[in-house]
Amino acid sequence: MAVLAAGLFLTGAGSAVADAWHTMPKLRSEGVVLKNGKYTMYPKFTKHGGFGFKVDLQDDNAADGHNVYVQARVEGYSWRRFNGQQRKTVRIQKEVYDGAALYVSNAWIRACRDRGSLRPDNCTRTLHHKR
Repeated sequence: MAVLAAGLFLTGAGSAVADAWHTMPKLRSEGVVLKNGKYTMYPKFTKHGGFGFKVDLQDDNAADGHNVYVQARVEGYSWRRFNGQQRKTVRIQKEVYDGAALYVSNAWIRACRDRGSLRPDNCTRTLHHKR
């Protein structure tokens, strides 16, 4: 019985490590900052085995009149956009996943300033996270 209990404990500990949150570096581009970021790659059967993140998205230039947003994607899918607010810092916590898979192996995230339809948006460098 003790061996069975130890095996169950170690299985649970392994799942907890796989579900651990990791720190992201601060990202900055003109007018936008992504800070206090953490990410995790959920194990299969937990939140679709997706890429989870929580970040503070900051409009770093309140006077420019532009909004900011976070983009995240997983392998095989296009970017998903999560909007911030002008002249504010907002906390964004989301999961991005492949609905047809048990888990994702690669994920990318970046922050951008929306400069309207006539000028291209400027974005931070893109972070790549691998399981």
